[in-house]
Amino acid sequence: MPLLGVLPGTGGLTRLTDKRRVRHDLADVFCTTTEGVRGERALAWRLVDRLAKPAVFEQRVRERALELAASSDRPSDAAGVALAPLAREVGTDALRYPQVTVQIDRARRAATFTVKAPQGAQPRNIDEIMAAGAGWWPLALARQLDDAILSMRSNEPEIGLWLLGTEGDALAVLEADALLLAHREHWFVRETIGWLRRALSRLDVSSRTLFALIEPGSCFAGSLLELALACDRTYMLALPDDAARAPKIVVGEANFELYPMVTGQSRLARRFYEEAAALDAVHETIGGALDAPAALALGLVTATPDDIDWADEVRIAIEERSSLSPDALTGLEANLRFNGRETMATRIFGRLTAWQNWIFNRPNAVGDKGALKVYGKGEKAAFDWRRV
Repeated sequence: MPLLGVLPGTGGLTRLTDKRRVRHDLADVFCTTTEGVRGERALAWRLVDRLAKPAVFEQRVRERALELAASSDRPSDAAGVALAPLAREVGTDALRYPQVTVQIDRARRAATFTVKAPQGAQPRNIDEIMAAGAGWWPLALARQLDDAILSMRSNEPEIGLWLLGTEGDALAVLEADALLLAHREHWFVRETIGWLRRALSRLDVSSRTLFALIEPGSCFAGSLLELALACDRTYMLALPDDAARAPKIVVGEANFELYPMVTGQSRLARRFYEEAAALDAVHETIGGALDAPAALALGLVTATPDDIDWADEVRIAIEERSSLSPDALTGLEANLRFNGRETMATRIFGRLTAWQNWIFNRPNAVGDKGALKVYGKGEKAAFDWRRV
C-alpha cells in the first residue's frame, strides 16, 4: 500500500487472515510496511511455514516436495495422459470445438454456448477410460468448455450475455456420470472431475449474465444440468400438447456429489439454501425425466413459457438484460450467485473483487497524480484525503 496507494490484492489480504490466520494487527503492519517482514519474524507471524539457509534451501524444498509426493495415492508406475492441443476453429463470430460451440450475436451483445453430449461408443471401464485418455468425453468437455469460457472472457468483453444450451442424448450423459462416480477415487478420474468442477466454477465467477435455454433436443442431465444450475435464470419450453417433443431435464447423483462450488456446497444446495425439504424432493426424482411443469414445481427452473410465448419472452428477457448497466449487473450477479455460506473464496470472488476494482478506478489510484500513475516516476502521489 505505501508504494501503490491501493489494496495489496484482496485475495492476498483474505488469504492472510482466512488461510494463514495472521493476527489482524500484524497483518495491518505487514500490509503497510514498505520493507516487508523477514526471517524469524515472518515465521512467528505465520507468513511462512519454514525457514532455510541459502546453502540448504534447494535441498529443503526438494525434501518437502518428495514428502508431499509420497502422500499421493497415485501409483508410482502410473503413466501420465498426454494432452494434445485443442482442436479449435476460430471464426469472426464463432468458436467451434468438437464438444462445444459458441455463436456470437454482436447486435444483441450475446453469445450462445452449445455443449454436446457424448457421441458414439464410450468407455465402459477404467482400462478403456485410460485408453481413451484426453479423448474421453468428460475430460475433452472440461478442456474445451474451459478454453471457450476463458477465450470469451478475454477477447469479447462487450458480449455481456451468455445463453447456455445443450444437445444430444441425456442417457449418454448419465452413463458417463455413472463411470465418474464409480471410479471417482482413481487418480485420472479424480483429476478429470476436478477439471470439470473448475470449468463450472469459471462460469460462477465470470462477469457475464448467464441464461440457460432448455428447448427440444436439449440434454440438461446430470453433469450438463450443472450448466443450468450455474445460470442466473433458466427458461424451459413447455409443450403441454406434445409430450414426446417436450424438453426434459434429469437430476443425477453427480449434481449432489461431484461439483461443489467455492462455497463448499452443491449448486442444488446453494439454490435451495440447504433446506432439507426442497433438496429431498429433488433427490427423489433422480434419474427421472422432468418436463417443464415438474421442473418448475421443484424450483429447478425460472420460467416455463409455452410455444406461443417462448420467442417473445426470451427476446424480451435478453433485450431487458442488455439494456442494464454492466457494472451494476456484475455486482448483482456476483452477490446472488454466492448467497448463503461464506468462505475465503467467496469473499475474494463474490465480494472483495468488486470493492478492490472500485478502489483501482478512484482518482487516488488512476487520476493525474494518482499512485498508479506516478509509480516508478520518482514523484509523490497527490491524494484526496476525504474518506468516502
